[in-house]
Amino acid sequence: MKRLLSPWWALLTLAALTYMFATPSNFIQSVKLNYFDTLIVNQEPVENNIYVAEIDEAALEKYGQYPFPRNIYANIIKDIYDRGAGLVVWNIMMPEPDRFGGDTVLGNVLYDYPVVVATRPSNKSVNEAINPGAAIINPEYLDMLLPYDGIIANISDVEFNAVGSGIVSTEPEIDGVVRRMPTVAVVDGVLYPSLALETLRVVAGDISFQIKLQPNGVEKMRIPQFGIIPTDNEGRVWIDWSQKSKNVSVANMPDDFAGAVVIVDVTAAGIANPAPTAIGSVFAGQTQAAVLGTMFAGTNIQRPDWASAIELLSLVVGSLLLIILSRWMIVGLITTVALIGSIVPYSMYAYATDKFLLDVTAPTITFVIIALQVYGIKFVREFLEKQAIKKQFAGYASAEVVEILQKNPKLIKEGQKKEVSIVFSDLRGFTPLGESFGDDVKGLTTVMNNYMDAITKPVLDADGMIIKYIGDASMHIHNAPINDPQHPKTAVQVGLNMLKAVEKFNEKLMEQGKPKVGMGAGINTGLGYIGEMGSTSRHSYDILGDAVSTAARLESACKGYGVLLIVGPHTYDKTEDDFFYLKLDNLAVKGKTVGLEIYTVLDIDRNKHGVDMLNHNTMHNFYRTQHFDQAIVICEQLKGCFEGKMDEYYDIWIDRCEYMKKQDLSYDWDGIFRATSK
Repeated sequence: MKRLLSPWWALLTLAALTYMFATPSNFIQSVKLNYFDTLIVNQEPVENNIYVAEIDEAALEKYGQYPFPRNIYANIIKDIYDRGAGLVVWNIMMPEPDRFGGDTVLGNVLYDYPVVVATRPSNKSVNEAINPGAAIINPEYLDMLLPYDGIIANISDVEFNAVGSGIVSTEPEIDGVVRRMPTVAVVDGVLYPSLALETLRVVAGDISFQIKLQPNGVEKMRIPQFGIIPTDNEGRVWIDWSQKSKNVSVANMPDDFAGAVVIVDVTAAGIANPAPTAIGSVFAGQTQAAVLGTMFAGTNIQRPDWASAIELLSLVVGSLLLIILSRWMIVGLITTVALIGSIVPYSMYAYATDKFLLDVTAPTITFVIIALQVYGIKFVREFLEKQAIKKQFAGYASAEVVEILQKNPKLIKEGQKKEVSIVFSDLRGFTPLGESFGDDVKGLTTVMNNYMDAITKPVLDADGMIIKYIGDASMHIHNAPINDPQHPKTAVQVGLNMLKAVEKFNEKLMEQGKPKVGMGAGINTGLGYIGEMGSTSRHSYDILGDAVSTAARLESACKGYGVLLIVGPHTYDKTEDDFFYLKLDNLAVKGKTVGLEIYTVLDIDRNKHGVDMLNHNTMHNFYRTQHFDQAIVICEQLKGCFEGKMDEYYDIWIDRCEYMKKQDLSYDWDGIFRATSK
């Protein structure tokens, strides 16, 4: 301890820390940014005249399946204006024509009512975007701004009838948190305003905005009828989260918006995903409202050019003082507390009065390490452990799950026994796909990687954990390592989303002239033993248990039943009312004597197929009571029902009935089909 607290070691530590903070790592920058979050968030809230009208669960219940027909969008816009809105901002992209043919109706409404619509930057352009244009001083420096190759715009009926169009783009910080929002972007050499800036322009009644550039970026930005828009040199605005908008459902809006700006956004679970911000996970519309409120208020949150120099100077001077006093432990600790107790209030004062962001983490960390160097060892150990967890689980779990594991490594190392929902998936049609590539191994590898990316995204979006990839198959679980009380429902929905992802993947394959592929999936719920397993030299996060092998058997059975997804009885029992299920069989998988009621789930409207479902169940009753001819008749009648998704199953079942007719069955036959293979 004496050695660690000696002046020479302290001077060496000071030199190293001074260099570290002068050339900050990603971690140091993250610490600094999180402190800035604290300064910005801990302010008195300021209510503004901005609403976020959410398409939430209540809206889905009122209007039906999302996306809504465009005529419903038109009615929502008119309703908002009938309730006294000043301007509607439509934060919902519409790059494709309405499947219900309502684009003209919506276009007419946009022509009659002022609406600012959103576009999105991309690597290629889709549709033509409107642009109010800008007065640019020194356009030769446009390359200093955020560049994109293309832009995804709305269909012409929407885009060219809107009063304005702005880009929705975020530029998360190094830790993935959204703190600053770009006000402009350059798409293929053309300057476009952000959604917030375009809204401000429309509100101000200007035909364009003005921007002055210099070699290091933006010098000044303004809207003539509004004034200066404070930004950094990259054209970004720090978000003032003290700006508080009002959130309402489009299904239950106030009688009078009182001239407010109303941002319409999607927040329904399973459709929209929030993004991490300084105040936690926030949906896009709320972020836009905070940015717009910041710009309306003229709030200029800034990081002065001299800030870093002042912070380093205080670090060095304060640390030298501590080094001198370090021989007296108590005096050194008291001095550390005194220094921290003075610089923190000063940074808070600087933000409260001038909106200056001054970092106190660098001198604070330095003071603490100099006074108690042993704390530095603990800090490094914890940091390395978190980085190792991030490396181990990156690509296998969502950022949120990884963050939880980083905070609680015991969830990995100690293991646990708990109920989980397991999903096995496997590619169908690999052979013809592989043959279509011939000797092009690289091309096939790229396509297979894209396929795995497509089916993985729904898993990570739902905070599932990928356990392993096995060739073109995958295995993932829900409810571990983090809790998900609705894990059976989550697992089934993810399975359906994976099938949808395969459909979109097939569209790209067909564009390349390649054969389509399919996917089979088995879902089962049960107890599993979860944790880090393997040898001392090689280990991984894994799960063991009978429920796992059953899920694998259900996936293998998909092909034999002509369906894409099979759900086990425990999953079915917990989600019966949530999805449209059809019974498949009473199956005893290989190695089991007890039969399992297995089901498939269809992503169709159950209300339209009630009679068909009754006939399907009647068919199974005939089968169970050995009235195989009657079951065959109903199977023939059911072909073409359920949108044709069960036709292959009914052909297979007819063959099954013909086979069973030839068997010598007892009068008390249990109806169980015993599989002889996996």
